[in-house]
Amino acid sequence: MNVRAHSEVVVIGGGIIGSAIAYYTAKAGISVTVIERGDLVSGTSSRCDGNILAIDKDLGFDSQMSLISQELVTELNKELQIPFEYRRTGSILVCESEEEMEAAEKWVRQQTEAGLPFRMLDRSDIKQESAYFADDLLGGLECATDSTINSYMLSYSLIDGAERYGAQIVTKAEVTSVNRDIATGQWGIGTSEGTFTAKKVVNAAGVWAPTIGRLVGIEIPIVPRKGHLIVASRQMPVMVRNVMEFGYLLSKFGGKRKVDQETEKYGVAMVLEPTESQNFLVGSSRQFVNFNTKVDLDVVRCIARRAIRFYPKLADMTIIRTYAGLRPWTEDHLPIVCQVEALPGFFIAAGHEGDGISLAAVTGKLISELLTEQEQTIIPTEPLRLDRFRKTEECRQHDAS
Repeated sequence: MNVRAHSEVVVIGGGIIGSAIAYYTAKAGISVTVIERGDLVSGTSSRCDGNILAIDKDLGFDSQMSLISQELVTELNKELQIPFEYRRTGSILVCESEEEMEAAEKWVRQQTEAGLPFRMLDRSDIKQESAYFADDLLGGLECATDSTINSYMLSYSLIDGAERYGAQIVTKAEVTSVNRDIATGQWGIGTSEGTFTAKKVVNAAGVWAPTIGRLVGIEIPIVPRKGHLIVASRQMPVMVRNVMEFGYLLSKFGGKRKVDQETEKYGVAMVLEPTESQNFLVGSSRQFVNFNTKVDLDVVRCIARRAIRFYPKLADMTIIRTYAGLRPWTEDHLPIVCQVEALPGFFIAAGHEGDGISLAAVTGKLISELLTEQEQTIIPTEPLRLDRFRKTEECRQHDAS
């Protein structure tokens, strides 16, 4: 196979974000090369669930972005040739206290006023959802548009689609340098497998995006946040769609919860996702432990206990395996998707934390529009710019003085 040394665009990172960018960019008629230091989908995108959610998104830009991404995934299910286990079943959040029910009612009211398809569920609704729920659960809420996919298969399906449009995929090629020729404006990307050149570069390296950023002299405020998942055998029809505890929202956004010290320490909140293969995923946890991906059995046991609190019969479940991955976290829980003003032709698409699967499609579409310099983009770009963090820091310094 002859490797093409020059492309209009080089995408660094072969996870689901890089795959989506490659697909939409190649579809737009632009020559693109994806460079991945390991195997495709070998990082965060292979160590996560497959939820395409709006139910857990903050009101406003975040939730609207998620709805648009859901619409794009529905289109991808028709466009792409490799099936990726797409199921649009909706999802629910369940509440275990009156305080959570009151907060859920406020959440639903705000979301429905913004036009999102949310509704409250009472105790009887919960029991109709699953007979295996704990008897003391008070209710919850539903978002009808949410869906699930196989994140691994969606990534490969996007790559397959990109290749059909002429994209080139280079794996096991670690990026060692990224330089711009001032005279020509062309970028040179040095790798362990040779040098590639391009007019434009997209840093879609996830938790490693800051490493790529430092190669071009910029700081990207992304921090790895570890999360565990349990894969369990589906010995009983526990649930037919994704379910989370309402406390997941508090865990995600750093709020205070009435839970035991260990659950709080590990950021554990119950998430259950039935898979098409008749197993189910159980999560989740949130920890800042640098790049450590070793499974911590104390965290796994904490997740299992939390799941059993909501589904007592899960105490009899058979665990197939457990794994941990790293989420690319940003302080405001929004990704960075933009061109870097100080570096013409250098783009960032990273920092999605646990929303990379949900937002991959809209991220890929947006980057393709930025690469082709479209005046109108699928979503506004201002909230996703890198320089928003500099402005936040300047405000802090001003307040401190």
